[in-house]
Amino acid sequence: MVALDRVFGLLSEERRRYTLYYLEQQTRPVSIDEVAEQVAEWESNPGTVSIPEEKFDRIEVDLRHNHLPKASGAEYIRYDPEVEEIEVTGTPPEVSAIISVAKAIERPERYP
Repeated sequence: MVALDRVFGLLSEERRRYTLYYLEQQTRPVSIDEVAEQVAEWESNPGTVSIPEEKFDRIEVDLRHNHLPKASGAEYIRYDPEVEEIEVTGTPPEVSAIISVAKAIERPERYP
């Protein structure tokens, strides 16, 4: 059984939630750049043609040094900083349900 405090701790930061929403959709390891690109898109105004490089860089650094190491503390999240890849595997059903509900409520694809 997964402790709720642990799950809610993972979901306590918007950028980490966005990362988890994206990772839950993937069936393979993804690069930090790929995650950063999606997070930047969800954080940007709808209709933005391109994301400024400085914003992308800030997100990437924040993911690399803050959110991904914290997320990798969960046994179902693997983060390899040397290969710069992260993946979610074997997510407990109750965690997957909480993440799905949070994403349905937050709907990051609609607005920043």
